[in-house]
Amino acid sequence: MFLSVFDIFKIGVGPSSSHTMGPMVAGARFLDRLRGSPFHAAGLRVRLRGSLAFTGKGHATDRAAILGLAGFLPETYAHDAAEAVLAENRRTHQLVPPGLGALAFDPEADLIFDYGPPLPGHANGMVIEARDAQGDVLLQEIYYSIGGGFVLSEAELAAVDEAAKTAPSPVPYPFRSAAEMLSMARASGLTIAQMKRRNEAEFRSAAEIDAGLARIWQVMSDCLDRGLANEGLLPGGLNIRRRAHAIHQALQAERGLNLTAPHVVNDWISTYAMAVNEENAAGGQVVTAPTNGAAGVVPAVIRYWLDHVPGASRAKVGDFLLTAAAIGGLIKANASISGAECGCQAEVGSAAAMAAAGFAAMLGGTPEQVENAAEIALEHHLGMTCDPVKGLVQVPCIERNGLGAIKAISAASLALRGDGQHFVPLDAAIETMRQTGRDMHAHYKETSLGGLAVNVPNC
Repeated sequence: MFLSVFDIFKIGVGPSSSHTMGPMVAGARFLDRLRGSPFHAAGLRVRLRGSLAFTGKGHATDRAAILGLAGFLPETYAHDAAEAVLAENRRTHQLVPPGLGALAFDPEADLIFDYGPPLPGHANGMVIEARDAQGDVLLQEIYYSIGGGFVLSEAELAAVDEAAKTAPSPVPYPFRSAAEMLSMARASGLTIAQMKRRNEAEFRSAAEIDAGLARIWQVMSDCLDRGLANEGLLPGGLNIRRRAHAIHQALQAERGLNLTAPHVVNDWISTYAMAVNEENAAGGQVVTAPTNGAAGVVPAVIRYWLDHVPGASRAKVGDFLLTAAAIGGLIKANASISGAECGCQAEVGSAAAMAAAGFAAMLGGTPEQVENAAEIALEHHLGMTCDPVKGLVQVPCIERNGLGAIKAISAASLALRGDGQHFVPLDAAIETMRQTGRDMHAHYKETSLGGLAVNVPNC
């Protein structure tokens, strides 16, 4: 099995990888289909289903769908240009995607939030249509945004079956489970990061891998720094204040004081994570890790390691990311990283497992200790629901990233106190997460129909 580190860590835009980035990608993909078709469309229509409908407005899915159909992509998203396109669409009720000319699109009539049953393939579904001047459908496609910015058409989703999962892999270390990963590590004498790097080398040069990893960390780090610097209220109507800046200022003022309690280091960790997720909530540039809603955990742990742990080296950040991506790939392949599919255990839980693995590896952990760290972190997020208040990626999402980062560091530290032998395998924790998500009521899976979303006043 191979899932690239550059698939797990995607550069994009907030507030949601599945609800913002995914619909934008789907729209752009539909434009490609339309360009290659013999039809001459006059207009477009989008129908959002399942979780995309229930929390779409809070997750900026409406904006993302429009911008995708205007030709925008998450990685190259430019805020000012996007605002200009949205304003022009409100004025003219048209979109002008490159290579297709003007197409009618009235956001009030052509962007439909369908609160009926979800589409059968996934909780995050959307139907995009191209229509002629009479309103007849010329071309239609169903897309599923399956978490982390990954998008599959209906046909592609149907093709992802057991045969596809067991097909021969072109990489030298095609581990499909944590047990296989450990077996290959023992047989090869390589670390998890080294195996992952050799897999990546089948598709990219060493220079390309290093440059890509450096860019991922740079975007993560820049996002964190912006979050520490910015103040004010987050958009969306909850009037949530950004807190990372003020907490960070206070922590810096306290630094070096003899009376500072040891537990205050948790405040540093939480603040790093919250800074990222405040930027994500404001629609800033982030990196899926493995999702936007959980984007703060991995960079917070890396920043903690670099700034607070003796002997840390920026030169090894790439190995941290490779190790984390190996764990994230296992979780995505064998369970889910989608909050709409398995709740927040699939987002912050997966991020904590990834961060714990990377941190343990950086502290010299064996592959067995790294796997143990990931298992501890994931196990203690099992059952966590996704219940964003008002459908916004703010409450409880921002603080959950802070606590997820703390759990990741604690899990790694605990694993390093042992020899890697432990009772619950990571594979069992991943399968338990999948089963728990399957059994979880839809109200607790990114629909804002249960949990905090209905028990906290949000207006």
